[in-house]
Amino acid sequence: MTKPPLTILLAGPRGFCAGVERAIEIVEEAIAKFGPPVYVRHEIVHNRYVVEGLEKKGAVFVEDLDEVPADVPVIFSAHGVPKTVPAEAEQRKLFYLDATCPLVSKVHREAERHARHDRQIILIGHAGHPEVIGTMGQVPEGRILLVESVEDARTIEIEDPERLSFITQTTLSVDDTAETIDVLRRRFPGIHGPKKEDICYATTNRQQAVKAIAPRCDALLVVGAPNSSNSQRLVEVARKLGCERSMLVQRASNIDWPELDNIACLGITAGASAPDILVEEVIAACGERFEISIEEITVTSENVQFKLPRILTESQATA
Repeated sequence: MTKPPLTILLAGPRGFCAGVERAIEIVEEAIAKFGPPVYVRHEIVHNRYVVEGLEKKGAVFVEDLDEVPADVPVIFSAHGVPKTVPAEAEQRKLFYLDATCPLVSKVHREAERHARHDRQIILIGHAGHPEVIGTMGQVPEGRILLVESVEDARTIEIEDPERLSFITQTTLSVDDTAETIDVLRRRFPGIHGPKKEDICYATTNRQQAVKAIAPRCDALLVVGAPNSSNSQRLVEVARKLGCERSMLVQRASNIDWPELDNIACLGITAGASAPDILVEEVIAACGERFEISIEEITVTSENVQFKLPRILTESQATA
């Protein structure tokens, strides 16, 4: 039986960003240096394939520090943690490594700076996301107000608009966030913002890549986890550009094949915490059902690298 033809537009950049690569490497190097088990507070990144792979190597994932024994290392996830978490670790004399993405740490430092200048801080982000919880926990309670939408920006009440600032979660929709910031700047002309936008380069680049392919696609698959904010935003970006059959899939086994009936062009990308092996798996599954041709659309190249904690690099140098 002849397979129907399918053009796959492969978005680039896609998949792992520098912060995710660093966080995973921290766990792997910690296991190599200290031996298993190494505990990790929260999923190191939001991807079950990655988490399960690290579990096989000796990582143990927990949600609270009280689940961590006293004599093993613990690592904080790439999303960042409130200040109460390292404080608790120090009180218990736990040895910990912080895998917070440096771009998230930058937002933390911004929040601290605004607090030192006695400014009310607006955080644009999604309630309950670990990054938002971590950022709000960098300053005293009540100092940060959360804005989740343009409508929130239109209605939020501020006691002293002359002492006001904003920061953002790093994994938001670039366009939606720009609209929210525009509303805040119109309402509060004196508001202080970051010198360089908080949305990370990887989130921005992956959204730009989706914008480049979505108008040509009959459907688009984003490889990523349901709890991955940047992956969810890629689906939203594609749908806003008219590719209504845009879907998030964790693995090839999660693809809803009837949704891909009668399509001629399929877009594929991956969130910043999804490894390329899962993209290859999706392409292979498509190849079983379609006669595929692949066109890679790359909007920019990435060469960002973040350093590992010194204690891990020193172990490499003396090994």
